[in-house]
Amino acid sequence: MVFLRGRLDPKARTEMATHIPEVVILRLPSYLRALTLLEEGNAGVVSSQELGARLQMTPAQIRKDLSYFGKFGKQGKGYNVSQLLGELRQILGLDRDWSVALIGVGRVGKAILDYGDLAPRGFQVVAAFDRDPELIGKVVGGLVIQDIADLAATVKDRGIAIAIIAVPPSQVQQVIDCVVRCGIKAILNYAPVAAQLPKDIRLREIDPVLAMQTMTYYLKTLSSS
Repeated sequence: MVFLRGRLDPKARTEMATHIPEVVILRLPSYLRALTLLEEGNAGVVSSQELGARLQMTPAQIRKDLSYFGKFGKQGKGYNVSQLLGELRQILGLDRDWSVALIGVGRVGKAILDYGDLAPRGFQVVAAFDRDPELIGKVVGGLVIQDIADLAATVKDRGIAIAIIAVPPSQVQQVIDCVVRCGIKAILNYAPVAAQLPKDIRLREIDPVLAMQTMTYYLKTLSSS
């Protein structure tokens, strides 16, 4: 493998992308958040032990995860916080802004539009869509709600790469099919539905019920001990 300034060159990184376990990719944002807090606290260097303590992970797991992407830090000296933060931003594609479309402007959709932490992190919600004639044309969160029939043209004009879907479960599959036809390959779905989609589409689901159901397992264990 070829390393440039402590990281894989672009060609080698592309070749490795399909071989990196998805669970590793899912952990990278946690590293990013922890390092951001360290940088905000003016920390210059952090060890894998310190990072592991913050994330409740073993130092060995952190070192193994990062090794998929290159050589970072020096043994016995730890990681340069700002440098590693920059590398992770590049690895995650966060060294640029991403245009996002919101589909579904009900209660959840309106809350997403009011959420102020997306833009500072590189995610610009540039368009919002709905099918309800009473919503189309109204301004919510600074955006004029468009008819979903305009999705394809807007995706092309605005360079939209990510779709957030916040529609009722009965509409999810139909909306996903529409989004895929428009060329969007990254979808964040807020409805608890197991949707069908092509293999080259990345889907992430947010379901608080599932999250709470995993917590009740531990609550039950604690109450019975």
